[in-house]
Amino acid sequence: MTTAARTRAFIIAGLLPALILYLLFVVVPVFWSSYYGFFSWKGIGEMKFIGLDNYTEVLKDEIFWKSFVNNLYIVAYSVFGQVPIALLLAIVLARNSWYQRFLRASIFMPMVLSSVVIGLIWGYIYHPQIGILNFLLDSLGLSSWKLGWLSDPKVAMYSIGPPIIWANIGPYLILFIAALQNIPGEMDDAAQIDGATGLRKLFQITLPMIWGTIKVAIILCISGSLKAFDLIFIMTRGGPANSTELLATYMYNNTFNIFRYGYGSAVSTSIVIISLLLIAGSQFLMNRNKNVA
Repeated sequence: MTTAARTRAFIIAGLLPALILYLLFVVVPVFWSSYYGFFSWKGIGEMKFIGLDNYTEVLKDEIFWKSFVNNLYIVAYSVFGQVPIALLLAIVLARNSWYQRFLRASIFMPMVLSSVVIGLIWGYIYHPQIGILNFLLDSLGLSSWKLGWLSDPKVAMYSIGPPIIWANIGPYLILFIAALQNIPGEMDDAAQIDGATGLRKLFQITLPMIWGTIKVAIILCISGSLKAFDLIFIMTRGGPANSTELLATYMYNNTFNIFRYGYGSAVSTSIVIISLLLIAGSQFLMNRNKNVA
């Protein structure tokens, strides 16, 4: 056996256990869920085949589409909140001085915390009676701005934005810092010789060099946003009046609260399809914009 063949065999042997686990616990459940979507089933007892009825009901359900729109809000918070803020912080904190390392660790800290803890923290911040946000508004003489931030259907979905952004900046910050540090030093020297500094250097050299990393971050944002569940469930449980209902909480409520396992499976399959379409659409737009540029 040649060296190249041994290397390939070693790589395959190393990847095989992870691939098997991924197939068993990710890919297979997706197909099983799609299969259960063709049945009326309460989780126990006999399953009744009903064809596409569950999927048809999903498409006609107003709450499902409201959940979808709310998920688009989460996508917007992630793509236009987490990514730009993380990129800006990465540019500012790319050096390795002690205080920049300290700031990076502080920004990453929310990722170490449980989603339950984060949800409880922000629940207390937004609390209408004892919350620090309303207390600060009172202190600044802005009592008329006080709201029931999580209990008012008109503002609840907007109030979800800051916790979502704050809790998930850390990984993208580390991702962007790694990308910036991998830019060859010769590029900086060439930019200085050509007089490219400041914003010109940022937009003409730095961002194009890490564009692939930005695309990966956006994909992670979209996929993560469409399966967002724990933080919203802790803070609002999809309420009030379904104003913060997401696709994942909608699927959970139908599956485990009212025991419509077949319908919940159809919803979960729809989430997978929507995720793939949004990711494919974002990739098409980013590649098209790059080609135009």
